[in-house]
Amino acid sequence: MVKAAERARNPAGSSVWLEHRAPRGGGGPTGLDRDRIVAASVRMLDEGGLAKLSMRRLAAELGVTAMSLYWYVDTKDDIIEYALDTAYGEVDLAAVDAAGDWRARIRVLARQYRAMLVRHPWISPCAGSYLNVGPCSIAVGTKIQEAIRDAGLPLRRQPSATSAVFQFVYGYGTIEAQFGRRAAEVGMSQDDFYDASVRAFREEPRFAEVLEPMTEILEERATHGAVADIWERDFDYALDILIAGIEAMVAREAGAPSGDGRG
Repeated sequence: MVKAAERARNPAGSSVWLEHRAPRGGGGPTGLDRDRIVAASVRMLDEGGLAKLSMRRLAAELGVTAMSLYWYVDTKDDIIEYALDTAYGEVDLAAVDAAGDWRARIRVLARQYRAMLVRHPWISPCAGSYLNVGPCSIAVGTKIQEAIRDAGLPLRRQPSATSAVFQFVYGYGTIEAQFGRRAAEVGMSQDDFYDASVRAFREEPRFAEVLEPMTEILEERATHGAVADIWERDFDYALDILIAGIEAMVAREAGAPSGDGRG
């Protein structure tokens, strides 16, 4: 096993994907393998989030002893890293390739990344906690890099464009996922939860003055339709704005003299 103390000596480079482990001798427990463990962990994470995942609970879900799991994984963090990569494997890379130009590929990647975050609300709290260098994650990252590169920005600008689009998607997908999770927790549809929340806010006398400048936008959103429709409309238009911004910056970079001092 990989001991916690060994990982503590190299926290920045600690990942299940980077560690070299000696093969276990003999055979593992009958009917159990890493794929089955990871599939069960994803189900548990979807249902209860990170706080509810433990080796003991996972073993009970699989109908095995907790010690059986250690034949295939060393820690709970290992399981989360494998689960993360499994989720990234849901992104349809063939659909990305078939989309066409860089704009269409960015749209497909952004929509699929957002859908992944919404399906698996536990992914968002993992951001920055794991290197996330599994094969599926790297494959998705490569497609993102290729799409941004093909926009025509110089190399030094490409990371910024990537951040503009995909940190937006991360934030949007996170809020959408957590809103849906909260509505489900209280036993309400997203539409009913949204209506009740906004109504409580607007009917509170203490907020009357503060809300006055927001009346038009609140009315517009109330008449647009279902919450799901609002999520889609706002996301698509925001993505259009970001892609238009990249196009504008490509033109600006092409027309700017070299060494113009703009960063």
